[in-house]
Amino acid sequence: MSKCENTERQFNEVTAKCRQIFIDKMQDYGPSWRIFRLHGITDQLYIKVCNIRQVQETGVSLVGDDIEGNLRAIINYGVTAIIQSRKGFADAVDITNDEALLLYDKVLNEAKELMLRKNHDYGEAWREMSKEGIVDMILAKVVRIKTIVEHGGKTIASEGVESNFFDIINYAVFDLIHYTNV
Repeated sequence: MSKCENTERQFNEVTAKCRQIFIDKMQDYGPSWRIFRLHGITDQLYIKVCNIRQVQETGVSLVGDDIEGNLRAIINYGVTAIIQSRKGFADAVDITNDEALLLYDKVLNEAKELMLRKNHDYGEAWREMSKEGIVDMILAKVVRIKTIVEHGGKTIASEGVESNFFDIINYAVFDLIHYTNV
């Protein structure tokens, strides 16, 4: 099996758990995330990545949030952020669980295709990155998104929010692969 084939298998294994969490949470409260504006989702991402950094630095989580769980949440928030950036936010739940899952699967597949293309071009350099370095990249992307959103989504010389959200998803997948050794 080539490295690329192995990475695709690992991506599928890691994201299958994320997808199941997404399904389970929709059973609990439906696609209530449709009310989030990009500011809200970006803030959720910021909270999760800051918690990971805190646990990495101290080795302690007083509320029991583990790194792997936070990385899965980052993937799911990243997917919902892309859906929101494309559809806009709603004032109430406006899609069914089945529609939400179709959108989720579409975005996650796009993330995987992007990851495979970048892995080809970058030679899977992420495998040599530290867990901490990957989390720092996620945080940098979140901070960039917050700035872009504050500027009304306009950029001059850089990628927009959607590209950054895709990168966040893929970096979180890479870190989960490092942590879980799938």
